[in-house]
Amino acid sequence: MKNKTNFDIFLEEQLQEPEFKKRFEQAGEAWEVALQLAALRKTRGLSQKQLADKIGTSQQQISRLESPSYQGHSFSMLRRVVEALGGSIKVEILLKPHKAEPMVAEDKGEYYSK
Repeated sequence: MKNKTNFDIFLEEQLQEPEFKKRFEQAGEAWEVALQLAALRKTRGLSQKQLADKIGTSQQQISRLESPSYQGHSFSMLRRVVEALGGSIKVEILLKPHKAEPMVAEDKGEYYSK
């Protein structure tokens, strides 16, 4: 078993905080999008400039999209880039478990959420 580093211990502690955990997970999602875009572009043998020219945007915009720290991705821009590279986007919406709200009885046996 690998010994935990001070960073591992620190990260575990920070991940106990809901807001930190949320931001950490969002950063991971942005990182994954950036890596996938860059890998797909490179697989197609295109430079950032060539891809930008193909979809009518700037090389800087492609660079931003491929940056793990960038979180301003618009769905329409992602679709333009991915389709220009011969791919498609699949969006999956996952719902968190829903906590049932307490129900209150009315006179006639009807219930409503508080």
